[in-house]
Amino acid sequence: MSLNRVRSRDTSPVDPASARPARKGRRGTPPGRRLLAGLVAAGAVCAGLSAVPASAATEPPVVSRGVTIPAFYTPPAELPPVNGALIRTEALPLGLSIPGLDGRPMPGTATRLMYRSTDSAGLPVAVTGAYIEPTAAWKGGGPRPLVALASGTMGQGDQCAPSFALQHPLTLKGDTVSVGYEALAVYRILATGAAVVVTDYVGLGTTDRLHTYVNRLDQAHALLDAARAARAVPGASVTAASRTGLYGYSQGGGASAAAAELQPSYAPDVPLAGTYSGAPPADLTSVMKGIDGSALAGALAWSISGFAQSDPDLRAVVDAHISDAGKAALKDASTMCVGDALFGYGFTRSSKWTTDGRSIGDIIAADPRAKAALDKQRIGGLQPAGPVRLATGVQDDIVPHAQARQLAVDWCGKGADITYEAVKLPNLGDKILTNHLVPLVTDQGDAISWLTDRLSGKPATSNCWTMPLQP
Repeated sequence: MSLNRVRSRDTSPVDPASARPARKGRRGTPPGRRLLAGLVAAGAVCAGLSAVPASAATEPPVVSRGVTIPAFYTPPAELPPVNGALIRTEALPLGLSIPGLDGRPMPGTATRLMYRSTDSAGLPVAVTGAYIEPTAAWKGGGPRPLVALASGTMGQGDQCAPSFALQHPLTLKGDTVSVGYEALAVYRILATGAAVVVTDYVGLGTTDRLHTYVNRLDQAHALLDAARAARAVPGASVTAASRTGLYGYSQGGGASAAAAELQPSYAPDVPLAGTYSGAPPADLTSVMKGIDGSALAGALAWSISGFAQSDPDLRAVVDAHISDAGKAALKDASTMCVGDALFGYGFTRSSKWTTDGRSIGDIIAADPRAKAALDKQRIGGLQPAGPVRLATGVQDDIVPHAQARQLAVDWCGKGADITYEAVKLPNLGDKILTNHLVPLVTDQGDAISWLTDRLSGKPATSNCWTMPLQP
């Protein structure tokens, strides 16, 4: 199947050496323009700010399902040499904001940002996101802390980017439906006086590649580098001494969990005080079975397309076993947000996308190369840094409860400081997302309170000893 970025102007070829689309910004760029772009990027490292490149202004705009993606999201040809270095920033008007009594906006002042990270192949990548400086004062101990927030599933189209959703909480335009539901968590954290930085992940928003949905390394790196980038945002009050928390649910729960595991080796300079991981997709083999045929079946297309882009072994399996109809569905889904996928592919069985009628999960399980590639994505092989609060709804059948609980067991077995929370609710409907989404809301207050205590320097109390008694 073609792995070209599905965009109105994207016809970039696949680079056979890396099995990923060639960077549009580097295709046919004269040496002089590459030098100029490099100077602009270097200036961004020093000043924490750069203008949108001239090449982005002269090229036709990227349009994804009727939504024009701002030129800000087009990466430059050359990137800074350091992870977390700012490439550019601009003011970000929050879609939900009111003036405070002192004239400052509530809940804070937002900045859109682009920064450098490293992808799962070890190559530099530009990632976008948003930093919000809170209006509320921090009343805990120490300097103002920072929460790096990894959004739950938003989609694979660039118009679904979390930073875009902060400006446009509800997008009903063209052929797309996107809801910025993470604003609730962002605003509740800001109310504590902690600053928030949100990552858009690799390829979500940025127009040079497909979003690598639930890719363990890409997500972890993007989240940790967002925390680094926040320190250099003009006007930010957070510093290298600010305690940092990681927060995420669903896709974001997997990102925060993976980031907690990788922080000691990848970002030891980020002073991690605590991590909240809600409904983490730790075992993608199990999660694929949960998603297949559910209301969120479109997310299976996102994961397959993303991994086929970044992993040659999975790419070969996709090319061999996905039918023409399946390839058309993957291409169509790659520009969708969650709302689009619910309407377009809700309750679809992946067996409709394969050449022999087997599910994608069964095909991967039968292929040693593909199974090994997916096993590399498993979270739980490393001890996470600092205390972690892991929450999972016992009825969750989308990101299955059993695999999230197993992550807590694995971590406890490694001596980690784990607070495990089994969210007990009645069965609210099979495969219709309710069992997955309701714990997001019901546990959110406790999750933020727990993380705020860690940011204040209060110690956590592990309940690993209770795991044999926990559902």
